[in-house]
Amino acid sequence: MPSSSPSAFFLDHLVDPRRPAVRARISIRLAAEGLVTMDGLERREQVLGLVRVLMKVNRHRDSDPDGLTVIRDTGRHHDKPGFVGLASGELLPHTDGTALPVPPRLMLLALARAADSGGVCVLVDGRAVYRDLLAGHRDAVEALSEGRAGLFGNGSGTFAPVFAHMSDGSIRVRMRLDELVRMHPLAEPHLPVLRTAIDRHRVALPLRAGQAYLLDNHRWLHARTAFTGGRVAHRALGDPQVGLTLPTGFTVGSELGADATAAPALVGGGARR
Repeated sequence: MPSSSPSAFFLDHLVDPRRPAVRARISIRLAAEGLVTMDGLERREQVLGLVRVLMKVNRHRDSDPDGLTVIRDTGRHHDKPGFVGLASGELLPHTDGTALPVPPRLMLLALARAADSGGVCVLVDGRAVYRDLLAGHRDAVEALSEGRAGLFGNGSGTFAPVFAHMSDGSIRVRMRLDELVRMHPLAEPHLPVLRTAIDRHRVALPLRAGQAYLLDNHRWLHARTAFTGGRVAHRALGDPQVGLTLPTGFTVGSELGADATAAPALVGGGARR
């Protein structure tokens, strides 16, 4: 069962969604850390009200007409590629909307009912993973930053880098570790060190009913452990509303060297499919 008290990590990122000027408070925290945790969202209507304040909701294949997706074990999606979230198995660290040309910027998940056992949320800071690789495996960073490093999606998908270097020097992450991505032959050998770096920066976030997290989907990976029982969560994907300002991506800091945020030289002048 999840812990009966909030984790220190949860409290470190906590913003009260019921206080005045909540959008401004969340905007500041998202810009700085890419992540906010919240409490007091027991009802679907509360979740939807907050979502509409924060984002322009992107409707999803599995979402309801109001844009929220009910995340639960449907009993019908076991072993179906791309439907792990609607079963009870482990959900590997990933970002959402990887098959889209531009994935949604924000993802909110609010727990409505806790599992009998398991079902713990897991978060991974893509900035920490990038810094980790940059410090010890620059060759991996180069290969994973190549424009066609991965083909994301089922069938016709999107060719994209895992680490996209933007014109302003910032970085965006796009990540899957399951059957919905095929890595380029020059990027695939670097998956073991990538997985090791991801595992090194996993943070467990045992939510109680009514607790939630909101993350920058271009920075943070999220996951979930396997569970038993009637776990239910509400999820929303979208882009920031006017007034909620986010930087283009994340930067890694000057302490890693003057060229740390520059796009790495492509392996062999750039791989092609």
